[in-house]
Amino acid sequence: MTSKKAPTMRDVALKAGVALGTVSKVINNIPVSEKNRKKVEEAIAELNYEVNTYARGLKTQKSNLVALIIPNTLNPFFATFANYIESALYRNGMKMLLCCAGGIPEKEEEYLNLAMNNKVDGVIALTYSDIGKYISDGFPLVVFDRFFENRVIPRVASDNFAGACLAVEKLLEFGCKRPVYIRFHSIFPGESDKRLAGYLHACAAHGIEPDYLNMIECPENLALMEDFLRQHQRPDKELTFDGVFAHTDYHAFLFMEQLRQNGYRVPEDVQIIGFDGIRKFRYPAGDLFVSSICQPIEQLAEKCVEILMARCCGAQVPPLTLLPVQYRYGGSTREETGQGSVLPR
Repeated sequence: MTSKKAPTMRDVALKAGVALGTVSKVINNIPVSEKNRKKVEEAIAELNYEVNTYARGLKTQKSNLVALIIPNTLNPFFATFANYIESALYRNGMKMLLCCAGGIPEKEEEYLNLAMNNKVDGVIALTYSDIGKYISDGFPLVVFDRFFENRVIPRVASDNFAGACLAVEKLLEFGCKRPVYIRFHSIFPGESDKRLAGYLHACAAHGIEPDYLNMIECPENLALMEDFLRQHQRPDKELTFDGVFAHTDYHAFLFMEQLRQNGYRVPEDVQIIGFDGIRKFRYPAGDLFVSSICQPIEQLAEKCVEILMARCCGAQVPPLTLLPVQYRYGGSTREETGQGSVLPR
């Protein structure tokens, strides 16, 4: 059985009854008569002709391809972010090259070099490495959350400081007296570091003695959580805290499981609020894993694409764009209305 040969530009020209150069002009958006443009477009549709974007890019110096570098697609937040990036790019006539780097600096550098050598029009990166030094001046790059000490690269993020303040405010509103903070973080600086600053600010505003677990992300996360829990147990097993603000929904979920395994009830004994807004199946209609300070993932992705396209056109863009967050009920707090609240900046 022989496979059908893919149609060529010459086949389109013959089908449309026009010169080969006319087909080339239509494909590359060069003005031709409306009559000829319609003939070519009809022939392309009938033959199911697909433009060779790589060859076209060599001629126009544009590939209409954007590379997205993320740690992985296992984390629902990263996967959802990638989904919305692809949708926003497609609506703007662009395609996405997905690169999962696993947070490995060498792998991120390799993907970055691969993207630039293959003439992508730009890069959007959710990275945990210092890739700023590998970017040539003027190359369109937008980063989510991260910032680099050696380069000023446009970045997009949620309002992490206000979100942390909101988490503490909600825990207090729901009856907590002693909220603690659970944080495992990257060694590289980012906007999410402001969640700790927000927690400390809210505690100071309410006269609460801050108490937190603040560690670098590591394989021993669960053991460190267990140690933290034991250190906060009185002889009668009563806990010295009654509320938890966790750096991410993932950490909130892990700590909630630790509490339940040790006989504590959530939210009756301890209330928990995470950060991210990760949902279960059927996103975005699915339930949250925990009550959470939800990031506007779709809007964040769209803003990354908007700023990248502006950079591709040589426009000036702000160094930092922050979007507001919102509290949502997810079963780990005592409030049951599910109504969101936004803390004004």
